[in-house]
Amino acid sequence: MATNPGNDQHLTDRDGDDGLLDLRQLWRIFRRRLPVFLAVALAIFALTVVVTMQMTPQYTATANVIIDPRRAQVVDIEAVLTGVGSDAPALDTEVQLIQSRSLAQAVITSLDLRTDPEFNHRLREPTGLGAVIAGVRSFVSALVPSQAAGAPEEDAAGRELEAVTTAVLGRLRANRSGMTYMIAISFRSEDPRKAARIANAFADLYLLSQLEAKFEATERANTWLNDRLVALREEVRVSEQAVEMYRAEHGLLDAGGSNLTEQQISDLNAQLAIQRAELSAAESSLRNVQAQLQRGASLDTIGEVLRSETIRALRAQQTETSRRRSDLTSRYGPRHPEILAVEREAADLEEQVNREILRIVAGLETEVNVARQRVASLQGTLSGFRQELITNNRALVRLRELEREAEAARTLFESFLNRFRQTSEQDDLATADARIVTRAPAPVEPSAPNWLLNLALGFVLAGLAGAAVVALLEVFDNGVRTEADVERELGAAHIASVPLLTKAQFGRKRENAAQPYDYVRDNPLSGMAEAFRVIRSAILLSDIDRVHKVVAITSALPGEGKTTTTYSLGRISAMSGSKTVILDCDLRRRLLTKAAAPKAARGLLEVLAGECTLDDVLIEDAEKGLHILPVVETQFTPRDVFSSDAFKTLLNGLRERYDMVLVDTAPVLAVTDTRVIAARADAVIMSVKWKTTPREAAASALDILRDVKANVLGVTLSQVDMNAQARYGYEGSSYYYKNYRSYYSG
Repeated sequence: MATNPGNDQHLTDRDGDDGLLDLRQLWRIFRRRLPVFLAVALAIFALTVVVTMQMTPQYTATANVIIDPRRAQVVDIEAVLTGVGSDAPALDTEVQLIQSRSLAQAVITSLDLRTDPEFNHRLREPTGLGAVIAGVRSFVSALVPSQAAGAPEEDAAGRELEAVTTAVLGRLRANRSGMTYMIAISFRSEDPRKAARIANAFADLYLLSQLEAKFEATERANTWLNDRLVALREEVRVSEQAVEMYRAEHGLLDAGGSNLTEQQISDLNAQLAIQRAELSAAESSLRNVQAQLQRGASLDTIGEVLRSETIRALRAQQTETSRRRSDLTSRYGPRHPEILAVEREAADLEEQVNREILRIVAGLETEVNVARQRVASLQGTLSGFRQELITNNRALVRLRELEREAEAARTLFESFLNRFRQTSEQDDLATADARIVTRAPAPVEPSAPNWLLNLALGFVLAGLAGAAVVALLEVFDNGVRTEADVERELGAAHIASVPLLTKAQFGRKRENAAQPYDYVRDNPLSGMAEAFRVIRSAILLSDIDRVHKVVAITSALPGEGKTTTTYSLGRISAMSGSKTVILDCDLRRRLLTKAAAPKAARGLLEVLAGECTLDDVLIEDAEKGLHILPVVETQFTPRDVFSSDAFKTLLNGLRERYDMVLVDTAPVLAVTDTRVIAARADAVIMSVKWKTTPREAAASALDILRDVKANVLGVTLSQVDMNAQARYGYEGSSYYYKNYRSYYSG
């Protein structure tokens, strides 16, 4: 089969543009689907208008609350529950708390919203669709009475509260005003005063919830601290008692911040030092006296003697006695009684002085002995205390451990006690971290429905829905529509597009002309006739080295216009001066025979069976030069009719007698006979119904024909609305149909 290089190049160029967005093609798709787009868009827009008109007016009231970052410090104590932070996450958390279910339920309880039909749908009388739904629910409940009766009243009340809470929260909005600390609490209701009342209730209960949270936290802290203080107080008492008992058991008595033993040792050390000094002084004096005595020095020169008052008194008396004796001696003789008395007195005084000196020396020895005994005694006592101190120091390790434990318990107890006193004072100082800036007034104008917004949304939704429907139609439009579709999707050449014959065209020419093949005969200059002439030219010019006489016309599925194409092509061929014959090879439906020779008694099968000759069954058509070989209904149909030598011989004979032999076949996907006929024909043309035949079916049929080595000339599109096809794109001659349609007479 000859190929068309131009078509191959066309396919290559077209494939190269697949990745580009063709705006003109999109525009033509929109124009082509404009009625569908307008219908869908108008329906959506009308639905939006109706829904908006049916909506109940809603009023929105707004109360403003500020999270105050400035907190009054009456006393400089740390709070149990810290205030709300000033960062964005903390403020957003407060917004979520305002919209919490617990706060909503508090508002519901405060305002008794469970009895309000606006929020409790069970109290609202259903109307319209709601009444139907309520009836269905009642019917289902009646069918299953056990489920309805088995639910406890508490569960029913809980579900009702949850439903009311959900309805209330659905009308509540809490938002931060930009990056400020302001929170707007808005509530929407059918009643403006109710909207303001509920918005203010949310603001009030939000502040109250903050105070309650602080009170509860403080109360929990006080309770815990009180319980902890009881335990700590007992722990301190036990610890201190253990310290004192241990101190008493080990004699670790305290004396002005130091241990009693240490104090005694300190005192003994001081006394020992004094006694040692005294001993040293006494010994020094004694050694000095003894040394002088050993040297034979006069006792009067001894310092201790010189310092003695008694000696000085006796020396004074001796001096006085010496003076008196000198005085008496000058007056009396040596033997005068008075002089003798004075001498006896002087001797007595000398004796007293000597005895006193001896006593002083003996006293020094005694003093040294006493001092030595005192030092020894003090050293013994000090040694005992030192042993006791060593023992006490060992016991002090455990004592200090007990004292540390007691001190730690005392410190912890005092800190908890101070904290308990602080938290006890906070009950009267707790304030909310937020305050109401403006209370919600009753709105005057409804906030919903917003007509402009709803209409704008309806307009946008209408456009989107229309575009979506158009896109879906295009996606699921799996038919072959243009020449480019034939070449791109089917990989075959496009031969011609056969126009759809409208009723207006029938009525304008012949009242009884009800078929395209009659219209072609009566209107040889029409666009339809020109389409069949194009098909004839394609057959004749497809291969200049070989004349294609036997041409099979087939299709993928029934009802694609192959019989009409075959009959109309036969008439055009005959009108062009070519001797033409048409074979009806569709043994099952016999549409060509019913159209051209409905009264035929014999036909193709009889010729192949040898029951009659070809001339006996050929029927001359109304158009001169065209013969019809019908196929009549019979109960006997030999197997492999078209694979037989008789059919091959018949085709060879027809080639010699006629300029063109057209074979009307059954659909190639449905009947295998067509594959045999296509293999024996000189060329095959496949008819595809415009916009109807699935691309997959047409492609499968072409693959089957190529598998049997059939010479497929190309594809013709049948029943084409030329005006509509022009809107599918600018690829192909159909796009310019409006420019050359004036050349046709019909």
